[in-house]
Amino acid sequence: MISSQTLAVVYGISSAIAWGAADFNGGLASRKGTLLGVVASSQAIGGIFLLLAAIFTFEPVPPPAHFAHGGLAGLFGILGLLALYQGLAQGRMGIVAPLSAVLTTLVPIGYTMLNQGMPSTLQMTGFVFFVVAVWLLSSGDASFKMALNELFLSAAAGLGFGLFFIFIDQANDVAVFWPLAGARLISVSFILVVIWITQKPFVPVPGQWKFIILAGILDAAGNCLFSMAARLGRLDIAAVLSSLYPAATVLLAFVFLKEKLHRVQWLGVAAAFVSLVLMSV
Repeated sequence: MISSQTLAVVYGISSAIAWGAADFNGGLASRKGTLLGVVASSQAIGGIFLLLAAIFTFEPVPPPAHFAHGGLAGLFGILGLLALYQGLAQGRMGIVAPLSAVLTTLVPIGYTMLNQGMPSTLQMTGFVFFVVAVWLLSSGDASFKMALNELFLSAAAGLGFGLFFIFIDQANDVAVFWPLAGARLISVSFILVVIWITQKPFVPVPGQWKFIILAGILDAAGNCLFSMAARLGRLDIAAVLSSLYPAATVLLAFVFLKEKLHRVQWLGVAAAFVSLVLMSV
């Protein structure tokens, strides 16, 4: 029988793959313009996916407090997503995605250590390898220089996602899909208000839709997988495993966009796998 810890690791890794692929598709869609339209449409598509999952799995409806936590998760998550997609569209995918990931983990790691104590020595070593992996992934260019917009957008994305992790973990004791559907309701409402205030065009162009649909479904799937990982294991470990999504984004950019991966970035991928092993023990 598979242990809950093993399942938590599997769910965490799977969420990283789903999120990495979602961010790749979201970044491609954003490069074609109408960032707000990309985010609003992908969030709405993901919300429909989550709502249908909650209904057809006959999941129990959680208490109002869980929906409140889900709503806060949705608010911080959409702020992080807007920053990330803007960074992916304006900056370099191979830099923005890894830097946002390492910043994402700092908030839930600190929160979990204060509330549950320190993880095991091997797991702490895994955290160190994770930081090394992200640094190597984001430092592949010998002439690496951090642009101001890449730093700012990565930091904003990391803070938003870190708070999303904390609040969604507080909302998943009874149900997984319902709190996430509530989070999507808040995130879609927020982005619609932003669109109304800014009066910017938001209708996606025809070439965006295939990327938007993939981004929406994959992002929702990543949310579900992360929530299940955090429910079965420690929040900090689930957050670190899920935050390995840049490996998927970078590799997809390498395959489809021909963005060059340097030797140290391949070492970063190897360090990421070492961190997975250590945190799985």
